[in-house]
Order: sequence, then C-alpha cells, then structure tokens
Amino acid sequence: MNETLTTEGGRPVLRMERTLAHPVEKVWRAVTRPAELAHWYPFSVAELDLQVGGKIRFANPDGTTADGVVTEADRPRVFAFRQDAPAGMRYEGETEIRIELRPEEGGCLLVFTQVFHDRPAAASYASGWQVCLDALEATLADRPVRRPEDNFPHLHESYVAAFGLAEGTAERDGDGWRVRFERQLTRPVEEVWRRLGGPSARVGGPAPGPYGTISGVEDLALLEAEDGRVRWELSQGTGHGARLTVTETGLADPAPALAAWRDRIEALARDLLP
Repeated sequence: MNETLTTEGGRPVLRMERTLAHPVEKVWRAVTRPAELAHWYPFSVAELDLQVGGKIRFANPDGTTADGVVTEADRPRVFAFRQDAPAGMRYEGETEIRIELRPEEGGCLLVFTQVFHDRPAAASYASGWQVCLDALEATLADRPVRRPEDNFPHLHESYVAAFGLAEGTAERDGDGWRVRFERQLTRPVEEVWRRLGGPSARVGGPAPGPYGTISGVEDLALLEAEDGRVRWELSQGTGHGARLTVTETGLADPAPALAAWRDRIEALARDLLP
C-alpha cells in the first residue's frame, strides 16, 4: 500500500496504490460490475450506466440512496465518477473517485484517487478505503473477506499521524492570536462528551484542564470557558465518529497553546481507542 494526501485546486486529494497479482481485465470486472463491486465497495451499486455521462446510484445501508455520474470509462484502464454529497452529512460535499489500472508483469497496478472537501476526514476515508482495497484483493484471490472493525480506530489514528492531521493552526485575531484544532475522532458524540466531562458541566463550575471556570454549556455540543476564550465544540463527523473543534483566543504567543492542545487532544484520541 502506498498512500498520499495532497491538495489540488484547494481540495484534498487522497491517493492509494495497490499492486495486484491479477490481469487488468479481471480487476476491471471487479471494479465496474455491480455484482462484483458488492463484494468490496462500501455501498451497493443499484444502478450503473458504464459510459461517460452515465448515471450511477448507490444504495446505503440505512436505506437512502446517493446519485453520481460517470466521468471516465476507458475500458479496461480508467473508471471514474462524481458522487453527490449524502443528504444530511454536514462535512461531506461532492466526491470524485477515480480508479486507474496499469498493466504490469504478473498483474497490474491499481491507483485509487479520491478528491473531496473535508481535510480532517482524510484519515477516516483512508482507513475505510484500505479496508475496502483489502477486501478487493481478497475477492480477486477467492479468499474470505475480513472486516477488521476492532482495528479500524487504530488504523484511523495511524493515518492521522501519517497525514499530519493532529496539528492545529494559528491566525491573528485582533491584537492577539487565535489557535484552532479540528479533529475527526473514532467514537460517537455521546462518548466523547462523557470523556470531556460534559454531563456534569455547569456554568460557574470547573472547566476541563487548566481553564478555570465554565462560562457556557450546550448539551452534547459545546463547552465554553474563560468567557468564551476557550471552546470545545462537538458535532457529528465523518462516519460514526464525532468531530471535535477546539479554539482558544486572546493569545500573546500561539506556540505554547498549539503544543499544549495538540498533546491534550492526542491524549483524548488515545483514550477513545478500544
């Protein structure tokens, strides 16, 4: 496996490569026929018109559907499509998927590319696609497909490290600095809220960490301290995990806060691992 995360045209681009010991034509069938896609792709393909401009429709496990359009169909070399954003998904926009097959001695090289909008989701996407590509390889070799759900959070965190997604940003905010972290987590909002002490948080009570007094609470969504200078915000992120956004304002020097918050959020993420 070879994976990179870059930015092109202002959008994140995830690229993953897999060397397969199977001829291009066999792999092409596995990535373009709905019955074979069902063995490894994360969604069922309810409809696929395999030509440029053709419609593709995915059936999600919750009964909803998502539509897309084929953007490349160069048999047996390139299959690509653009998929609409799923309804109700705050962070997800239009996604572009491209699968390229390059003949090699003894098989072929599969180059998988995803172009999307939400950079903090990159670790979720990469870990999910790694599981899918493992399933594709197993299917091609007529081996049982394994779905390592228990290892998924650890795989996710390995991609957070590989792609530098644990780092925060700093920007000028009036006369001071504002530090911000946005981190996709692997556990649901309710569990992260408990780990932050949200159920017992009250205005005027102690804030998590060395931040004095709580100045605002919204159940399952917000903890605010120091009259709004520090905010922990939770929302539904990619997949089943929570999205945590932490900001601190009014800083004379952002460097200590960047280091301290990175360590605290990393500790939280580790505590959430199974």
